[in-house]
Amino acid sequence: MELANRVKTLTPSSTLAITAKAKELKQQGHDVIALGAGEPDFNTPGPILVAAEKAMNEGKTKYTPSGGIVELKQAIVNKFQKDNQLNYTKEQIIVTTGAKHALYTLFQVLLNEGDEVIIPAPYWVSYPEQVKLAGGTPVFIPAKEENQFKLTPQELEAAITRKTKAIIINSPSNPTGMMYNKDELKQLGDICLKHDLLIVSDEIYEKLIYSGEDHVSIAQLSPELKAQTVIINGVSKSHSMTGWRIGYAVGPNEIIKAMTSLASHSTSNPTSIAQYAALAAYQMDDSFNEEMKGVFSHRLESLYQLLTEIPGVSCVKPEGAFYLFPNVQEAVRKSGFSNVDDWAKALLEEEKVALIPGSGFGAPNNVRLSYATSMEALEEAAKRIKHFILHYKRA
Repeated sequence: MELANRVKTLTPSSTLAITAKAKELKQQGHDVIALGAGEPDFNTPGPILVAAEKAMNEGKTKYTPSGGIVELKQAIVNKFQKDNQLNYTKEQIIVTTGAKHALYTLFQVLLNEGDEVIIPAPYWVSYPEQVKLAGGTPVFIPAKEENQFKLTPQELEAAITRKTKAIIINSPSNPTGMMYNKDELKQLGDICLKHDLLIVSDEIYEKLIYSGEDHVSIAQLSPELKAQTVIINGVSKSHSMTGWRIGYAVGPNEIIKAMTSLASHSTSNPTSIAQYAALAAYQMDDSFNEEMKGVFSHRLESLYQLLTEIPGVSCVKPEGAFYLFPNVQEAVRKSGFSNVDDWAKALLEEEKVALIPGSGFGAPNNVRLSYATSMEALEEAAKRIKHFILHYKRA
């Protein structure tokens, strides 16, 4: 039986080979340090767990409206007023089965065959695949390392064609941890308004910023930009709820209505219990998030110093998320490898450290390290990486 053409275009996840090999080595009894995790290493806070159990005991285990329960939508309205000084109505919100599903559904209702979506590189691995699944064409703009991996207005303007329909802005970013400031967003936003581009603003890491700067949503900058922006967010990273699968999209009524209609024929609704858990998350104070930020900030400072002391490694210091994205091109070359992917495989085999090659993120000279693990593991990983770079030579 022949598969549909749409799935034949998909690129396998760059993390699969490394992840599978790391699991195999662990099963063989090796001490593997895995730095590929895209989730906080904290358990979901107690009040959220209690709320989920309460919902189950109260029989809230049935279908809900496709776009999410009213109480959670209101909590999201309140969150935007408090955190972002943005006013939305419940009709401008769809709750989804994770932020990834919000993105997928958005592209399905937005794109026609051949529509172009601008994606700054480095990028999260699922952006281009979701665009392709919707019949769209991803257009990559390499954001230079010397510009802190940020897209410039000139680069954006040069990439726009008559087929361009949208741009994705991810701030803070996965995989780089960089974030745009207000002025930078304003300049990009002005170009989007000039060319009538929809802005897809992925803000899933907004609560994990360590530079002292405030998160700025591009939708905050003007009523015109708000009307042309769909914000993607969720509780996965902010409240360590990755497995609960609750995200949401907020934006123009027409788009949200179409997304809700599509969701009604795909998922029916996000899991009822998880929605009540997310409601509890948005009723908590900020103490859990502040605690998590403090731990991540300490790990960032320590691991950044350790990595940048290693010969052949350079790194733009991130401001948010929980990733470092060092350039290892020089180290790879000196070790006798032609590419980072083979170098990362050898690092795993020789030193039992699993990193994610940057090729899957559109940055073949880099690797992604997650510091969502213990400080002890991070220090040991840095020691092993340094030993590998200083002593290993490919035969």
